Amino acid sequence: MLNTEKILEFDKIKNKLSEFAYTEKAKLEIKNLAPYLSELEVRKKLRETTEARTMIEKCGNPPATALQGIESMIEIAGKGGCLTPEQLEIVASTLTSVRRLKDYLNRCKMYEIGLAYYEENLESLDDIYEELSAKIRGGRVDDYASKTLKSLREAIDKTDAKMHEKADAAIRANKSYVSDNFSTMRNGHICIPVKKEYKFKVSGSVLDKSSTGSTLFIEPASVGKLYDELQELRIDEENEEIKILYTLTGMLSDKEEIIRRNNQTVEKLDFIFAKAKLSLEYDGIKPEINTGRYIRLKNARHPLMDRKINVPLNFEIGGRLVDEQEVRGVIITGPNTGGKTVAIKTVALNCMMAQCGLHTACEEADICMNNAILCDIGDGQNLSENLSTFSAHIRNVMDILKQAGRESLVIMDELGSGTDPAEGMGIAVAILEELRKSGALFLVTTHYPEVKDYAGKTPGIINARMTFDKESLRPLYQMVIGEAGESCAFYIAEKLGMPKYMLENAARAAYGKDMLRSGEEQKLEKAPQPKIQRKKSVRKQTDALKFQVGDSVMVMPDRKIGIVCQTANEKGVLRIQMRDKKIWMNHKRVKLHVPADQLYPEDYDFSIIFDSVEKRKAEHDMSRKYTDQTIMMEE
Repeated sequence: MLNTEKILEFDKIKNKLSEFAYTEKAKLEIKNLAPYLSELEVRKKLRETTEARTMIEKCGNPPATALQGIESMIEIAGKGGCLTPEQLEIVASTLTSVRRLKDYLNRCKMYEIGLAYYEENLESLDDIYEELSAKIRGGRVDDYASKTLKSLREAIDKTDAKMHEKADAAIRANKSYVSDNFSTMRNGHICIPVKKEYKFKVSGSVLDKSSTGSTLFIEPASVGKLYDELQELRIDEENEEIKILYTLTGMLSDKEEIIRRNNQTVEKLDFIFAKAKLSLEYDGIKPEINTGRYIRLKNARHPLMDRKINVPLNFEIGGRLVDEQEVRGVIITGPNTGGKTVAIKTVALNCMMAQCGLHTACEEADICMNNAILCDIGDGQNLSENLSTFSAHIRNVMDILKQAGRESLVIMDELGSGTDPAEGMGIAVAILEELRKSGALFLVTTHYPEVKDYAGKTPGIINARMTFDKESLRPLYQMVIGEAGESCAFYIAEKLGMPKYMLENAARAAYGKDMLRSGEEQKLEKAPQPKIQRKKSVRKQTDALKFQVGDSVMVMPDRKIGIVCQTANEKGVLRIQMRDKKIWMNHKRVKLHVPADQLYPEDYDFSIIFDSVEKRKAEHDMSRKYTDQTIMMEE
């Protein structure tokens, strides 16, 4: 199977795209990203990328949100489990990120960007955030999470202090029996070091001894009594902490659906903004999409190449008529290192990126939908090519020919290479003829002069060449469509000192005999092809035009009365002033109650109805004097 992504280096584009994403869900979506076959889906994805880029340019980068396994935590909460303080802190951090993202989207609404209205799908859950922030700090339940917990921890601290005091007192009372003047901890108990021979002189429990056995570590009886009290207090403290953690987890469980919806929105926006950041990285543009089987690229670049050395490419295929025939195939010829491979990769990669909802690295682009982008690109400059290389090449070509159809784009590099030149030329022509019959758009590079002749006389195919500076012997990496190129081998050899008689021998050997063999035509068994889903044309909503500003209308099915304050847009949606708010409503759900001309005199000022007193006063002030007031325009 052909690995088109790897051949075109689209896998590297996806790796760069993944670097701009924060959430694991977005990274997974990027990993599985492939060309969409629905025209409507492609247009939607491109619009999202464009809107996200506009938002970044106007409002800066959105706040990063990683979510850090929040999905599994909410699942635990939903099943009645108990989250740890560390997990609850992560939830609180996520809620902070959601609130910041919500604020960011709200700021972007002023630019009337559709993507900004995802803000309405986010709920910051401020009440839960306040509870979490107040009761969980530094990865533990805070002292002030409850009065009981505060009291217990104070009692623990006092008991612990008393234990140290009792231990110090025991040391002073048994000064002649101890080996050191300070207490120590053994297995969580406070002990004093007593010389072995005096173990019966000190009341308490032996818990440990020194490595030599000369010193015993004894917990004094007075300390042991307090230790038991301390353990009871710590059990009570743990129970109180668990009670608080269960309460906080229960609050999250009650909002499980909201948190999941927040996560889904954040992950979706993360993927969209990653595409926008990638577009900014290589200065991409939104391409036009068509189903008319033509491609137009103006100053196209390979997005992975350094712009300082990447020469822009102008390219077109399909739709163009030559001798009243539509051009569906371009044959590129020219010298080695002339940029032919880079040129065809640039075309195919930009087409694939566009159909994946990514911006293209072009000044302008109009790209058709393709049900498959099929590529056979190898190293045409490998001097050690042999039969195995040719076999792999032919195997790829046969796979391509089986899949190629009228809605496919085929890219082939060094067609017919890797074998005897005469036979390779014949195979190249046979492949081109099969591609022509398939109806696919195809872009092919070759060195064979006979292939140039074939393209020049075959309807639907046109030659193109990569330019070359004959004075400096350097390629210019520019494509000229409509002209056949030269390999320039003889010219370069002559410039570098090859004698004329050798050049004449070379010419006779190269062009003196035609090795093209004709064979019986065979039909190729075609593989099933996926179909492109074209978007449905939107019918103009002419019925909506009957509603005018000021019309009294009835909103169905509630039969509530309102006044039209904004006429219908291209989708047939009106804006209506209700008793306490303005709403958008499709004209099909609105019934005319009383026309405006029966309610209001001619040239009536509707701002009296639709605008607030403050707004009308501010407009009046601005019309007659300078004022620093601001009028907020409604959507």
